Amino acid sequence: MSDLSHAMRSYMKEHMPLYVYVSVLFITGVVFGVVIVQALTLEQKQELSRHLGNFFQMVDIGLEWDKQHSFLQSFLLNFKWLALICLLGLSVIGLPFILFMDFLKGVLIGFTVGFMVGEYAWKGMLFALASVVPQNLLLIPALIICSVTSIAFGLHLLKSRFLRQHLSNSLSFSKFIGTTFSLAVLLIVVSLYEALLSPLIMQWVTPILVS
Repeated sequence: MSDLSHAMRSYMKEHMPLYVYVSVLFITGVVFGVVIVQALTLEQKQELSRHLGNFFQMVDIGLEWDKQHSFLQSFLLNFKWLALICLLGLSVIGLPFILFMDFLKGVLIGFTVGFMVGEYAWKGMLFALASVVPQNLLLIPALIICSVTSIAFGLHLLKSRFLRQHLSNSLSFSKFIGTTFSLAVLLIVVSLYEALLSPLIMQWVTPILVS
C-alpha cells in the first residue's frame, strides 16, 4: 500500500503542470461559455428560454423517465467523450484536440449554467445546482485525469519514437489502460446518478421555477 501511495504521489508531482494547465483551460472554457450567453441576441435568448420553459413544464406535470434508456444514453455519451480523448492520446497529432475538448466541455457547462442564471436568477442557479453540478463534480475530474493521462502518454510516445529516448512503452501503456478502465467504471456511477437521482431532484426543484 505504501508503494502504491508513493507511486501515486510521484505521478501527481511529475504531471502537476499538466493538471494545472488542463484545469485552467477548462475554467477558461467555462468563463467563455458565460460570455457567449451575454453575446446572444434577444431573439436567441427568447427561443432558448421557450424550449427550456417547455422542458420545465413537462417535468412539473410528471414527465415519465425511462431509467434504463436514460442510463444507457448518459453512459454512452460520457464514454464516447472519454474514449475520444483516449484515442487522441494514442497519436501525437491528437494532443491539441484533447485540449480543445477540455475547453469545449467548459464552454458547454458555462453556457448552460450562465443561461439559466441569466434567465431565472437565483432560481436558475438552484436548478443548475440540482441538475448540472452534482454529476459534474465526478465527471469533470474524470475527464481532466483522462486528458492528462492521454497527453502524458502521447508525450511519452513522442519522446520514445521521435526523440529516440529509451523508455518503457509497455509499462506506460499499462498505466494508460488501467487509468482509462478505472475512469470508465466511474462513468457508470455518474450515469446511475443522472438516470436515478437527477430526475427526482429536478422534479423537486422545477415547481419553484414554474411558480
